[in-house]
Parts: sequence; structure tokens; C-alpha cells
Amino acid sequence: MRGVSRVPSYVVMQPTTLCNLDCVYCYLPLRAADRRMGVAVARAVAADANEWARQDRFSVVWHGGEPTAAGREHLAALMAPFSAAVEQHVQTNATLIDDAWCEFFTARRMRVSVSVDGPPDCNGDRVDRAGRAAYARIERGVAALRRHGLPFAALCVVTDPRPGLAARLYDYFLDLGCDTLGINVEEREGVNSRDNRHDAAAVRGFWAELTAAWRARPRLHLRELEWSLRYLDAVLAGTDDDLLPRELDPIPTVGWDGAVVLLSPELAGFTDPGYGDFTSGNVLTHGLSALLAQPTGTRWVGEFVQGVEACRASCPYFGFCGGGHAANRYFEHGRFDGTQTEHCRNSKINLLEGVLDHVRSTRPGDSPDPRCT
Repeated sequence: MRGVSRVPSYVVMQPTTLCNLDCVYCYLPLRAADRRMGVAVARAVAADANEWARQDRFSVVWHGGEPTAAGREHLAALMAPFSAAVEQHVQTNATLIDDAWCEFFTARRMRVSVSVDGPPDCNGDRVDRAGRAAYARIERGVAALRRHGLPFAALCVVTDPRPGLAARLYDYFLDLGCDTLGINVEEREGVNSRDNRHDAAAVRGFWAELTAAWRARPRLHLRELEWSLRYLDAVLAGTDDDLLPRELDPIPTVGWDGAVVLLSPELAGFTDPGYGDFTSGNVLTHGLSALLAQPTGTRWVGEFVQGVEACRASCPYFGFCGGGHAANRYFEHGRFDGTQTEHCRNSKINLLEGVLDHVRSTRPGDSPDPRCT
């Protein structure tokens, strides 16, 4: 049985709960409120993060809300306790990015990832509180990043994965200028209760088409496809057992108030009659390393580990996904020890099958199938 590691590879920090947008599919429960992280919380996290960064690569991911809504002065104060060895990342909707923000990112060597869902007509769910389209403001922010020569990643939410869309998205992101692309098929989690069931053939077709577009012009790092191909290569080499880490990364998310949620940032801010508030403690009363010392002491975390083992015993795709994500189980099943979710089908099973469909169509007679190993 895999446990939860005591040393994370990164920590997610919430500088503010506020977001200036009101995206339809957003999972965050407090995005209309400006609850800001205190510097004391950042200092408490930095005490451990700086030591972890001395031992190995370690990152802080500033994630909100919208991190830039906290303002440059406040974000700078939160970042100050972290040593130069700690890598700094920010996930942003880019609507507030201007020349001053670009200078801020440059001075701190921050890695920027922009949330944008493709061409303007694909961004209908990305609106502000007045229901106004956000795309023009996102475009201005991206233009500022490019003007300053700042490399950036892109994160795209796909609400309706289907053939015909994937190639168009890939062309768009090539022109956008990002160097890395992540594709998230919309998930039912948090306050977003929209149905995320899709026709399996359509989803497979989406991933197959995206694979074809990427292989024709592999100028971006495309997160999901590189994961898939690395796994298939390992299956063919007989080394796939070495791909999954021996322990789960705890992925601690530190909320604005110092409360720590493990494994799934999407659980932060929620409570359940049976599970409580999902937190494992608060960095203002216990150091982060102390909270990670006994992660399965939090009831739902132990239940999730049991669910991962149930996946290992029952799912032929386990070697690829490693058991899925805690938040998807909870928001789809209402508990953590279930197994397959719609997220699994959309973004793991049909992803891998779509990549395999493309491989089969381009290399007749060579059909690597991880379920046959």
C-alpha cells in the first residue's frame, strides 16, 4: 500500500480568496470575498519550504482566487520569507497583468501560467461578475507577457471534448506563444455541479486529434500527451512499475487563514457533516512538516488511500493514473474510497485510449496496449 509522503514537491498558497472573474465552471466557494493571507502564514510555511528547497527542487504555487487581485505590494510581502532557492509560480487569469506586473514577475523569476480556454468563442464561461466576457482582458495580459519576453504556460478548460475542437485549440495555443499547455476537461467539483459525463468515443476522438496535431508540430510541451507517451514507452520497455512514486505527494494547500488541506486544493473552503472541514491543521499552530508527519491521521485521507488501493486492485489503467484525485471522488461519489469517476474516464482512460487510437492509425500492426502487459 502506498502512503502519503512527509515531504511535498510543492505547496499551493492562497494569497487571497478573491477573483475578479466569475467563471461558470469555477470550483472556488469564496471567490467573491477578499480574504487575504497574513504574512505570518507565509513565514510559517517558509520555515519548512526553505529547508526542503535546500535538499531538493521545491516550488510555491500562488493560486487563488486570483493571486494578482491581492496586489503587488501584498504578494511581495508574502513572498519575502521564502529563500531564493524556492521556485515561485503563479496561476493567473492574466486580466490584471500589465507592464508593472511583468516587471514584478521578472524581478522574482516567477513562472507564470495563464488560464485561457482557446479562441474567443471558447471562452464563453470566462466572465466577470457582470457577465461580461473576459477574453479581451486576458489577451491584453498575454500581450504584456510577450512584450516583456516572459515565458509562460497555458491552462485550458475544455467543456465539450470532441473531434474538430482539438486541432483548432492546438493551432490557437501555438499562435498564443506559450511554451507549455495543460488541458483540463471540465470537472464536477466544488461549487461547480454541472454534469461532466461525455460520450466516450467523442472524448477519445478529441485526444486522438490533439495527439495528431501535436505530433505534426511538436513545438509545445503538452502535459497530458507527454505523460501518456512516457507511460506507453515504459510499458513497452517493461519499466512502467517504476513510473509511479512509492508515496503520494501530499500537495499541501495553505488557505488564506493558514488552514492546510492535503492532496486536493479543490477541497479547501468546504465542510461536510461526516468529514468536517477537510483540513489537517493550521500552520499558525503547527509547522507544515509537523502536519505532514501523520497525514493519514486525518480521517478522509486514510479513506482516500484505501480508495487508491481499490483502484490498484480493480483498474487496468492504474499504472497510468495512480488512483486519481481525492476531490473528484468526493464531489462525484460523496466519499473517498470509491473508484472510477467521470474525471477518470475523461482525462485518464479516454486520454490514454485516444493516444493509442492515434498510434494504431499511424503505425498499422503496432498496437501497444498497457492492459496486455
